[in-house]
Amino acid sequence: MSESQEASSPVAGIGGPAACVTKVELRVSCKSLLDRDTLNKSDPCVMLMVQAQGQWTEVSLDRTEVIKSNLNPVFAKVLLLDYYFEEVQKLRFEVYDIHGTHSIGTRDDDFLGGVECTLGQIVAQKKMVKPLLLKYGKYAGKSTITIHAEEISGNNGYVELSFCAKKLDDKDLFSKSDPFLEIYRVNDDGTEQLVHRTEVIKNNLNPVWEPFKVSLISLCSCDEDRKLRCLVWDYDSRGKHDFIGEFYATFKEMQKVSGGNKVSERDPRSHMPAFDLHRLYSFLDYIMGGCQIHFTVAIDFTASNGDPRNSCSLHYINPYQPNEYLKALIAVGEICQDYDSDKRFSALGFGARIPPNYEVSHDFAINFNPDDDECEEIQGVVEAYQNCLPKIQLYGPTNVAPIINRIAKQAAGKEPIKDASRYHILLILTDGVVTDMADTREAIVRASYQPLSIIIVGVGNADFTDMQILDGDDGVLRSPKGEPVLRDIVQFVPFRDFKTASPAALAKCVLAEVPKQVVEYFSHKVIPPMCPVTHEAKSS
Repeated sequence: MSESQEASSPVAGIGGPAACVTKVELRVSCKSLLDRDTLNKSDPCVMLMVQAQGQWTEVSLDRTEVIKSNLNPVFAKVLLLDYYFEEVQKLRFEVYDIHGTHSIGTRDDDFLGGVECTLGQIVAQKKMVKPLLLKYGKYAGKSTITIHAEEISGNNGYVELSFCAKKLDDKDLFSKSDPFLEIYRVNDDGTEQLVHRTEVIKNNLNPVWEPFKVSLISLCSCDEDRKLRCLVWDYDSRGKHDFIGEFYATFKEMQKVSGGNKVSERDPRSHMPAFDLHRLYSFLDYIMGGCQIHFTVAIDFTASNGDPRNSCSLHYINPYQPNEYLKALIAVGEICQDYDSDKRFSALGFGARIPPNYEVSHDFAINFNPDDDECEEIQGVVEAYQNCLPKIQLYGPTNVAPIINRIAKQAAGKEPIKDASRYHILLILTDGVVTDMADTREAIVRASYQPLSIIIVGVGNADFTDMQILDGDDGVLRSPKGEPVLRDIVQFVPFRDFKTASPAALAKCVLAEVPKQVVEYFSHKVIPPMCPVTHEAKSS
């Protein structure tokens, strides 16, 4: 260990950048492709296209290799894409028979079939199999394409470590030792690279150092059997630190002895630290592990929206242009539906008099089926909304606490949550400031303990200033009694801020925080993905 070795900051202790773009690798294979060649079998290649502003364009350099004479190709080249939960990323895979060069032919007989999907659908299923289609929707025989997704960056490549030690040697004459810990990676050539240096804990022979994050690449070059050298020193302000002790271990050994619990030192005379370790998972780890996102929409039917029969009403159904309620519902719902396998969504209303007795309700199913408030796909929610308008009387007040409490109860379930099988998103669409603000604050604080995120979109031109209190961006939301939320779960935006933008811009804004909120919830509960994703080591 030389003085010239690069030292990590004892304060930061973080391996890698604080935030990075999530990248997804797609691996492609096909079966039973059409045989277009007379003398041999087809020479297939897959081209990846993305849709932007309604136009399909080929992703630069993202085309598989050509596999000669093979109707069941398994392509080696991976297709790399940036992934954004908050966007609908439309993809098209096209399979061609290549003749001689790698250029794509334009003749119909070169085209072996294609398929359209979203990146969200692929990552939600992790492995997607679809039939290939020719032009005009005709099936390409029995041809299928299989697409595997794997996240290659994000928190899944990081671990969090925390170390402690007991009964360290006292190296100081008039006080106790001031210990700090260093971890070195042992390279293939025998050299050592500093991975992390902890903070110094003054005057303490039983130190507990602060937890720190480090990427697996930095820690062990993604080789769990690589040796790590851990040393404990007594700090000296002049740099002449006194050596207390050391030990060697591999990351695999650390995982075996830790098991997520603090480990007692088996030989107290060796003075080696015990440690606590747990894996930090990413949003895609949970999604690819099978976590389903349940989407619920709650719509404001108070009288301040105006008579739906009047063209000035916020609920007016224009056959040529969807109103703001529908625009917001479709924009957010289209993204969430990719992560729910049954494609059924709860649709609720509040603030209206409803049949048969026309009593005011602040929590009713807009399909008027109290036993099953779910609709088939987003289009089913749209139809239920349009069908319910003539049957209700818009009234008031604007109370949203009952619906928040209802969805929070659903999210909590009947039994304590033990796995990462589901997470809920509640979209509230309202035209004004809520009337039951105190009850709403209380409901949000209670809901922050459940697997739930709440998105509130303000429709129309009302003054929504008081609604900003529900969005914890400017401070911590508290209940009327002063209890803070466990985590920030509310995102509020006025729809008018996006009137000149596309609905996709609204969805991107309100959904951007959801992946972080999902990870925060399950991390707080120390719940791993249902099927933890294993990541193969990649050479750097």
